[in-house]
Amino acid sequence: MQTRRLPLYACLVVGLLSTAAAVSVQPKRQPDVPYVPSTEEAVKIMLKLAGVKAGDVVYDLGCGDGRIVVAAAKLYGARGVGIDINPERIAEARENARKAGVENLVRFEENDLFEANIKDATVVTLFLLPNINIRLMPKLLKDLKPGTRIVSNTFDMGDWKAEKEATAENTDDEDSYLSHKFYLWTVPEKKQP
Repeated sequence: MQTRRLPLYACLVVGLLSTAAAVSVQPKRQPDVPYVPSTEEAVKIMLKLAGVKAGDVVYDLGCGDGRIVVAAAKLYGARGVGIDINPERIAEARENARKAGVENLVRFEENDLFEANIKDATVVTLFLLPNINIRLMPKLLKDLKPGTRIVSNTFDMGDWKAEKEATAENTDDEDSYLSHKFYLWTVPEKKQP
């Protein structure tokens, strides 16, 4: 009789562990934006527009699969931090960094981009939505050092006018009429009271 219970207990334990694992990969809350990865061309344009170099620390807020910080490390030798609220994206990003051989230059943090510590950034990259950019702007201006460059894929920051813009034509045959804009801002000196 006990030998029959062992498989039943084993199935029960495996089922409970599977359920616990499924629950643990859920984000703390729903992400602010849907996951839409930047194209390889967009990543290159963003890093070039920001003037990324080896001494930079590139933070990608809403990093998805980590492609921007991985490219910054691989192409420029920059250090990078990717922040995303979704644990699945963080797991993908870590795997992509491992495959690219840049694990020593990048790290990925499961966190809310509105709560994350970003003060060490010299470059911040965004591919969010206009309302999220505008909500995030006070944090960027408060937390980042003057001179920190911010680059956004597609969406601007309302009244804060970009100092530079770049455009990339879509090379997808179906959507060849589309073009994507990229925006660059530099955090200004803090105003003295």
